[in-house]
Amino acid sequence: MSFRSTILAATAVLALGACSRGNDTTQINAMNGSDLGATGMATATPTATAPASAGQSFANTAAASDAFEIETSRLALTNASAPAVKRFAKAMIDAHEASTAKLKTVTAGLSPAIQPVATLSAEQQQTLENLRAAKGNAFDSAYAAAQSAAHQQTLDALKAYAATGDVPALKTFAQDLVPTVTAHLNMAKGLKV
Repeated sequence: MSFRSTILAATAVLALGACSRGNDTTQINAMNGSDLGATGMATATPTATAPASAGQSFANTAAASDAFEIETSRLALTNASAPAVKRFAKAMIDAHEASTAKLKTVTAGLSPAIQPVATLSAEQQQTLENLRAAKGNAFDSAYAAAQSAAHQQTLDALKAYAATGDVPALKTFAQDLVPTVTAHLNMAKGLKV
């Protein structure tokens, strides 16, 4: 499987989220120029443009991953019943907001320019809808499973780009995030719900 295929596959699987309609969602999408759908999340808009570079694809994957983690975790703050799930969700919001800020800083200085676009995949959007409908213990289980799957996909994308990426600054960004995402994955797998 080529690197581009890996990134595209990772983007498709990064899914599994939730969303609140707070100002931060608007801020996330406003900062990356995404169109907002009826849900308040960035939605895919069909366009006839040239294929994105591997660096742009990676930046988009990372941005979508952060947006997904932030929005699913915001939903967990209101829909979860287990205190451990709510603590994990708060930690994910803080960590992924920091990751988004770092990604924006890294890409701001690149030439040619790369602007991360946090458009959720169809799978991420579907997971988000499913999580919106869940409450209590059912939400806790679905959120934990979504977090495990999303962090695994993110970890795979980070490792792949760190190994074969075409933009040195983004390769470093990816490599630097591997330990953090590994820790998040282990935390998600350890959620007792």
